[in-house]
Amino acid sequence: MSIRLTILGCHSASPRLNAFPTAQFLEIKERNFLIDCGEGTQVLLRKYKIQFSKIKHIFISHLHGDHFYGLIGLISTFGLNNRENDLHIFGPKGIKDVITLQLKLAKSWTKYKLFFHELENTSSELIFEDKKVKVYTIPLKHRVYTNGFLFQEKLGGRKLNIDAIKANPEIEICDYHNLKKGKDFISKEQNYTIPNSKLTFPPDKPLSYAFCSDTEYHPDMIKDIKNVNLLYHESTFLEDKKELTKRTQHSTAMEAASIARQANVGALILGHFSSRYDDLELFKEEAKTIFKNVSVAQSGKIFEIQN
Repeated sequence: MSIRLTILGCHSASPRLNAFPTAQFLEIKERNFLIDCGEGTQVLLRKYKIQFSKIKHIFISHLHGDHFYGLIGLISTFGLNNRENDLHIFGPKGIKDVITLQLKLAKSWTKYKLFFHELENTSSELIFEDKKVKVYTIPLKHRVYTNGFLFQEKLGGRKLNIDAIKANPEIEICDYHNLKKGKDFISKEQNYTIPNSKLTFPPDKPLSYAFCSDTEYHPDMIKDIKNVNLLYHESTFLEDKKELTKRTQHSTAMEAASIARQANVGALILGHFSSRYDDLELFKEEAKTIFKNVSVAQSGKIFEIQN
């Protein structure tokens, strides 16, 4: 199993020639999710050769422009491409009104179905689940209602011990499904049982990814992201501008690192950089004084974790 994260945009506020606002494409257990959709997202999807047809679920953290102003354009382009598949959008209450008003005034209703899942709970909640993946909200502390998102693999089936299976000629391919589900093998011919543990290996430990943007330093989130494999946390400022964090309700790189350390995460990605800074390595240097496994987001950069 693996998680593959492609950074599309990772800067704050206004788009610039080489600095796009927040958007990410997540591949987890054969599922594909777009996370936030800042201006220019569809251009970056094309640039990094991500097929539009793969996007069936979009998660919007909050209704600030640098996190969702690219959404109406993407929805419209889907229509121009004659999309037929349903599109599910998860975001704060009000996102349906914003998008449908634009479609209404432009007389550009989509031929495919749009489903809005509006969020307003201030506690973490399960908002998406299928056979392989679960997604929870991570309540954050920002100037408007904001959520991060926790993406978790579900525990898979047990893995077959092929050598042990081949040593028992009675076991057939039709028995593999039950073995993966943890059932013992019961011989029909000789009336004996082989414990499942002799024929299989434990399943891989499920992987997880937490996306946290935008927020001021908010230790309450730690319980929601404990022990995740990979954490993206906004780091708009360095310590030289820490006085701005309370007014803007953003974080510094060191504050993001502190959250990562307290939550015992596997690795930290910093992003949502202010345009005040040209050298993004400074964010990494400051964060590493508190938490060692730190990377800096960059448009087109891919992060992958595997069992």
